[in-house]
This record gives sequence, C-alpha cells and structure tokens, in this order.
Amino acid sequence: MKFKYEDLEIWKLAIELIKVVYKLLEKCPKDEKYGLKSQGKRAVVSIALNIAEGSGRHTDRDFSVFINRAITSLQEVDGVLKISIELNHITKDDYALADSLIEKEYYKLIAFDKSLIKKPKNRRRYSS
Repeated sequence: MKFKYEDLEIWKLAIELIKVVYKLLEKCPKDEKYGLKSQGKRAVVSIALNIAEGSGRHTDRDFSVFINRAITSLQEVDGVLKISIELNHITKDDYALADSLIEKEYYKLIAFDKSLIKKPKNRRRYSS
C-alpha cells in the first residue's frame, strides 16, 4: 500500500535527513546514548512521522498543525547538532552535511504549510 505522503518532497527530504543525522549522531560517545544521541534520533524521526500522520487528517488546517510540529522537530534536530559541535562530538564540517538539508526542509515545510492555509476551507488537494 502506498500513501499520498510518500510522494511529497517534504517526506522524501525528511527521510534523507534521518539517514544523515543518524550517521552524525553515531559519532557521539557512548555516554550520550540516552542523551543527545537519543534526543536527536527521536526528533529527526518525528519530522517524517508528523508529515505522515498529518497527511491522514481530514482537513488542511489539521494537516497544518502536524507540519508545524515537523518544523519544531527540525529546529530541535538543528539544536542537537549544534550542541554536539560545542561538546566536540561532531565537527562543523560534519554539521555542514546536515545543514543544507535542514535549511531546504525548513523552507519547504514553511511553503507547504502556507499552501495548506491558503486553500479554501476543508479542501484536500496537496502537493509538494
């Protein structure tokens, strides 16, 4: 079975970001297993899951709530990575691998959310 969200560019970018962030967080020391590493992994997965869950809602306004949650999770991921730099778990060069994806996803999510809000009430035809 294939769901509509799987065709969304914001979903595809979220999946790419998961792969990059998981690799970066593997550089964290073992004592961060239940700290930054775990928090970062949950946050990056939350981006994709909010897109998927929101796409199943009955109205675009409801979907918008989940897109906003995805945006806040994306900001959380960025924060985790920046803290990881400060703690010398990853380098600025490591962060650069994720930064362009984070920026791209952020602006795509904002644009997607605006498109949901501008639509006539309860209309459900979205695209990425």
